[in-house]
Amino acid sequence: MNKIYSMLGLATKAGKVASGEFATEKSIKSGKAELVIVSEDASDNTKKMFSDMCVFYEVPKYFFGNKEDLGHAIGKAMRSSLAITDENFANILMEHLKQYGNCK
Repeated sequence: MNKIYSMLGLATKAGKVASGEFATEKSIKSGKAELVIVSEDASDNTKKMFSDMCVFYEVPKYFFGNKEDLGHAIGKAMRSSLAITDENFANILMEHLKQYGNCK
C-alpha cells in the first residue's frame, strides 16, 4: 500500500495528478486521464458517477484507500478522486493496485 501512496506523491510532484471531483472529471472528459482512483469511502453518488464516466470514456478506475490518505499522499486536504495523467505512472500504479485496489 505504501508503494501506491509514494507513487501518487511522485506523480503529484511531476504534475501528473488531477485531484478533486471537478479536476478529475475534466481530465477524463478531455482524454488526459490514464487512470482514475476513487476513495473507498467516497459517496455512492461519486462512485457511480466516476464508474459510469470511466466506462464511457474507457479509462481504467480503481476504488482504493480513503479520502484522508489519498489527500495526504498528494499533499492536499481530503480527496475522494484522483486522475493520473501520465501513462507510465498509471501503468506502475495499476500493477500495485491490482493487489490492493478494487477494480469494479
